[in-house]
Amino acid sequence: MFNLFGGSSAKRLTATDAVAMAAKGEVTLLDVREAGEVAASGTAKGGVHIPLSMVPLKANPQGPDHDKRLDPAKPVAVFCAVGGRAGQAAQVLERLGYSVHNIGGFGDWVSAGGAVQR
Repeated sequence: MFNLFGGSSAKRLTATDAVAMAAKGEVTLLDVREAGEVAASGTAKGGVHIPLSMVPLKANPQGPDHDKRLDPAKPVAVFCAVGGRAGQAAQVLERLGYSVHNIGGFGDWVSAGGAVQR
């Protein structure tokens, strides 16, 4: 069995670039923080929230629990609190065939002027 949460080759995308791409609908934003974290701070406007532990199930396009908001044909910009879990999620997404960008933490999104929804 292989390790789903190993290292990732995901390209680092600046949060500023992610904000611009999201505004144009060019990327799916994926928040992999836990529900309590999202409840406390909100998430990126228009983003998809799937906790890291659920990413292997929800992102698998062949699986019965696939979240249709994740389309392997569209790049995904993933973030968490500071970037570590985003890197783990990026590894899983890459193995499932997604083009992935790790934009770091939610604070990076907010600092770059990204809109927040609560």
